[in-house]
Amino acid sequence: MRALTLAAAGTRGALRVAPALPRALLGPAPVNDRGEVLDPSLHAVLTFMRRTGRGALDHLGAAAARAEYERLGRLLDLPDVPLPSVRDISLDGPAGPIPARIYRPRSGLLPALVYFHGGGFVIGSLETHDRLCRFFARAADVAVVAVDYRLAPEHPFPAAPEDARAAFLDVVARAEALEIDPRRVAVGGDSAGGNLSAGVCQALAAGEPRPAFQLLIYPGVDMTRSADSHKHFGEGFLLDATLMDWFLANYLTSPADERDPRASPLCTADLRDLPPALVVVAGFDPLRDEGEAYARALMEAGVPTTLRSYGSLVHGFATMAGGIVAARRAVEDLAAALREALHA
Repeated sequence: MRALTLAAAGTRGALRVAPALPRALLGPAPVNDRGEVLDPSLHAVLTFMRRTGRGALDHLGAAAARAEYERLGRLLDLPDVPLPSVRDISLDGPAGPIPARIYRPRSGLLPALVYFHGGGFVIGSLETHDRLCRFFARAADVAVVAVDYRLAPEHPFPAAPEDARAAFLDVVARAEALEIDPRRVAVGGDSAGGNLSAGVCQALAAGEPRPAFQLLIYPGVDMTRSADSHKHFGEGFLLDATLMDWFLANYLTSPADERDPRASPLCTADLRDLPPALVVVAGFDPLRDEGEAYARALMEAGVPTTLRSYGSLVHGFATMAGGIVAARRAVEDLAAALREALHA
């Protein structure tokens, strides 16, 4: 607890003094391959983390990494958003009940967002994304159903995509009891959760209910990691190459899995007739180029798609919106887009 308190004080202190720090101490903010400048507050945070050695998770083991991710996530998370109804539920899954949490901003029939958290398929939980889900529920005026899908290494691929598909279908099947409009159920998620959201849209068979919309926040959609952005941002911007190696070593079971469309939605040959999509990327993110490639592929397949890039931000910005002003503006944009898509 003392370590957490010190880390929080140091990180928040870095945020407060960032604009006043002499250039010689902080150094110039990085500029990416497109001429975009890293947000100055993020530059301060990343510099602080690099100099103090915080943020490395891959050497901890899965259980310890999950606990550390929860602790780190509190430092820059959104403020708590009170809602009239937040309750834990269970959804039917292929290997048994899937824990979930439903957030409602008001009573009455509502559209819904089935949300899958990020964390490389190894870390993350209902708790790490609780405040983001609360924010989306209130700001977009939707019920949010957060899904605690199975994690690797205890449950490697394809457990997570199987849970994601089952969770979406069960939410739609129970729509009346959950006071949800079954015609307006979206899927969404960040990073690994964006991957799962894209995968749900692809995996549903003819005749099964389809999501009304897909919100893909800096999604990982190509496990081959061959895009140029992996070379540009593989070190120094939170999600680095070493951490991704660790995530995939825990998640995938063979090299062939890298090109399995259930793991890499970008490898799907036919993307026609998928739900409208908002694909979100960050300028200093190793996943940037594959997210953009997926958006282009959706557009070429005739899927109504919007690509939105936040050039000054890094991977993971959605859970930093309590401390980074540019990140807060970004998640406000996403909530507005979600509200427009489901309340039109």
